[in-house]
Amino acid sequence: WQKIFMIPLWSKMAVFWNKMFLTIIVLLIVLFLDAIREVRKYSAVHVNEKAANINANAFDHIQMKLFRSQRNLYLSGFSLFLWLVLRRTVTLLTQLAKGMASHAALETQVNDATEAAKKYMAENERLQEALSEKGSSKKKESAEATDEKLKKEVEHLKAELQKTSDALQKANNEVTAVKKQSEGLRREYDHLMKEYEQLQ
Repeated sequence: WQKIFMIPLWSKMAVFWNKMFLTIIVLLIVLFLDAIREVRKYSAVHVNEKAANINANAFDHIQMKLFRSQRNLYLSGFSLFLWLVLRRTVTLLTQLAKGMASHAALETQVNDATEAAKKYMAENERLQEALSEKGSSKKKESAEATDEKLKKEVEHLKAELQKTSDALQKANNEVTAVKKQSEGLRREYDHLMKEYEQLQ
């Protein structure tokens, strides 16, 4: 999926689709407001005509218009709501995918740093064994300098390992937060779908 979504065509189309999304949102808002206006209009006419007791055909015509306006209100309102929920879901899924990718990259970086640290520590132990076997003072001094240098390098690698493990922990926390948020959104969506079914 990542290979498919990394195709450059999508990034070129993203600007167009963002404009289309905003256009559809504006259109749905206009339809929703128009449906509210129609419902108010025909509700008021319905009450007045019922009070006036006019002929049955006109009353049925008003009832039909009221029904259509209410239907349009429900359809446009629910479409607007679902469109916003869909947009939020897509945003959360995108954030989750990015977090998982960064998590995998940090994990490989931590593994590489760990392997390098183990290799340097093994090399340091070999050098210490070689130093203990040789007894001359000049060799001891140069070995101590090398040993000191290796210790500094090991400390540097340990600090780098700690830094990458902290970054990995942070990425893990972000991924779990996004997962919790998407789970809450899914539960809210299911709840709203049940309410919608009950309303129908």
